[in-house]
Amino acid sequence: MRIAVAGATGRVGRYVVEVLQQGGHDVVAISRSAGVDVITGEGLAEALRGVERVVDATSGPSPEQQAATEFFTAATANLQEMGNRAGVRGMIVVSIIGIDRFTAGYMAAKVAHEKAMRAGPVPVRILRAAQFHEFVGQIVEWGRQGDVSYVPRMRTQLVAAKVVAQSLAEMALQPVPPPAGSPPFREIAGPRPEDLVDAARHLAARRGDQLRIEAASNPDDPDRALYESGALLPGPNAILAGPTFEKWLESN
Repeated sequence: MRIAVAGATGRVGRYVVEVLQQGGHDVVAISRSAGVDVITGEGLAEALRGVERVVDATSGPSPEQQAATEFFTAATANLQEMGNRAGVRGMIVVSIIGIDRFTAGYMAAKVAHEKAMRAGPVPVRILRAAQFHEFVGQIVEWGRQGDVSYVPRMRTQLVAAKVVAQSLAEMALQPVPPPAGSPPFREIAGPRPEDLVDAARHLAARRGDQLRIEAASNPDDPDRALYESGALLPGPNAILAGPTFEKWLESN
């Protein structure tokens, strides 16, 4: 099958490309470095020629709600419009567990992303994933102030990006839309719930970093209680796969 991967050089996309190529599929890598821009549409029509499926693993350049929403809606409009013209038969989108309950920030932007995708002419399947193992280091850097990093209180079920990519690749080979009666999305998470602050401390210790990790909470965030209460934990039918964060650290 000829499959395009949008965000092909990103955290998940590069693994999707790898898994699909290992399976013998013809993979079209969509990224700015390959001369294709999902926001401006430059090179996109040509990249989608002859493509049967698109895996959307794009991620916005900013965690801020407005910037992320603008990114996702613009990218979706181009992927759907040009994909429909090219005869793409289905799209697979990576999203985040629990976003229906969120009203602000990056989570709200992902809600807009899902809605825009579902409103398009090309049928869509959605994989909602827990936060990636790789996300912990990013959060630590975002919160760094001198020798302290302020990490938000969050309960999640961290999962490896490569595990998510394997599931996306599998879904790309399945019927789109799914059979009648199937759930509107699939969930994937790691093997156990974890606390983001604890994970950040494990990461600092593993690196031998003297950085002190402090728990933080933004009183102006209307969704802060959701992050802390477990709204990001998977449902009972989620796929649970891959190593715990500690085990993943040992091999990375």
